[in-house]
Formats: sequence, structure tokens, C-alpha cells
Amino acid sequence: MPVARAVMLEHCGEVLQLELPKCDVASLRKAVDEHLGPTDGLVAPDLITLPNLFVSDMDSTMIGQECIDELADFAGLKDQVSEITERAMLGELDFESALRERVGLLAGLDEIAIQRCLEERIRPTPGARVLVETLKSKGCHTVLVTGGFHHFADVVAEILGFDQVVGNRLAVADGALTGELAGPVVDSGTKKSTLEAELSKLSQSARSLTAGDGANDIPMIAASNYGFAYRAKPKAREAANGWIDRGDLTSVLKLLDIPQVHWAT
Repeated sequence: MPVARAVMLEHCGEVLQLELPKCDVASLRKAVDEHLGPTDGLVAPDLITLPNLFVSDMDSTMIGQECIDELADFAGLKDQVSEITERAMLGELDFESALRERVGLLAGLDEIAIQRCLEERIRPTPGARVLVETLKSKGCHTVLVTGGFHHFADVVAEILGFDQVVGNRLAVADGALTGELAGPVVDSGTKKSTLEAELSKLSQSARSLTAGDGANDIPMIAASNYGFAYRAKPKAREAANGWIDRGDLTSVLKLLDIPQVHWAT
């Protein structure tokens, strides 16, 4: 492929900007993967600008854990639940069926286990808060949308600074999980529709940024201007035009050409 321009971004000596008038994205990414090893990258058909909307997955993206797997550990079922989670994230299982199966296994678990799990197990992904707060400082609306649960997502959103939360709800009765969900299931379709609904509130020229790691994130990743796959499963990485395989979530800021002196601290 002909290269019109190749320069290092001025503020960051590790980001190479390529301009290719006739870019075969698949071939470009294959060459980068084969010859440069783990990288972080973003490919766009036009000038990369600041996004007006950021919609992100939570588990294994904004936090380093899968909440339902960690919660299942308190019931002595982590291995069994984690296997189902992994297959669902790889796209091998129907998401809603897999979610209901896993939640069903937690029936009878004391509700206090949720608080213990939050305090003892759940930790933000490196760079997550800086990414969210920096985007907000640039006027970007931020939404955390998860196939996980509000019991976790509301707390994570507050810690990281998200403006809005969309997620599932665990049904609780008499201080214990019932093994059911309360309300409709948040799935891949919900994630995409949330992106579209929030984008419709902005101007027609608004740009969107998404981040996720699994098959459930593919529709929203593919529908956004800048769709990032963070340490992602193969199908999600293939669907994305942005990827983070090397650094932490602040790599997104570097690839958007936001100097570190302008990052939130």
C-alpha cells in the first residue's frame, strides 16, 4: 500500500501516524500484528477527532474482573460459572441463556456477598478513571453499559466518573439472591441501541467511541466511529477498528492525540 505520510505524533514518541490513500485495513492490521508484535492502534477513514460520546463495557474492560465469576466464588462455583462466561464472551453461547444459567446457579447466595465481592475483588483497569475523566473534561458524554449488574456497575461508575449506567438487575428476596433477573436483559442489542439513542441526542457530526472485550460488545463496537477492543477475544478484536493489546486504557488518549499534560489526574 502506498504511504502518503508517516510521522510520530509530536507529544508522544511512541505513536506513529500513517496516512494511506488506499488503505486495505485487514492487510494493514495483519502486517502490524505479524511484524510489530503487541501494539495499540486505531484505523479511521478520515481525520481522527475528539469523540462526543463514549460508551463502554464494564467487565474485563473498565474493571479487570468478571463480576459474576467473582461473585460465584463466594458460592463455591467459580470454575463452573467462569467456563460459561468464557464461552459466552467468545461468542460460542447465546448471551441471554448463558446469563440466566449463571444467575440461576447463584440462587440462595446471601446478598452480603455482593458487598464483600465489591470490596475484596473488584478493581478498575489501569488507566480507566483517567480515560473517563479526561474525555469528560473535553465535553464527552460517558455511559457505562454492561451485561453485568447494577449492584456492581453503579459503584464502578461512581468511582470512574461515568455520567450514566445501563445494566442488569439481580433479583433479591429475604436478603438472598433468587437466581432470577429483575427486568429485561441488557445484551448486545441493548448496548448498540444505547449507543444509537445517546448519539441521536447530539449533533449529526458527533463522533462516538466505544470499548469492549467480548462478543457481546461487537455490535456497538462496529457501530461506532472509534471502536476499541481492549485485551479482547478474537471476534471482538476482529470487529474493532481500534485495539489495545500492549498498554493500558490511557493508550486510547494517546491514539486520539490528547497530550498527557491535558489528562485528568
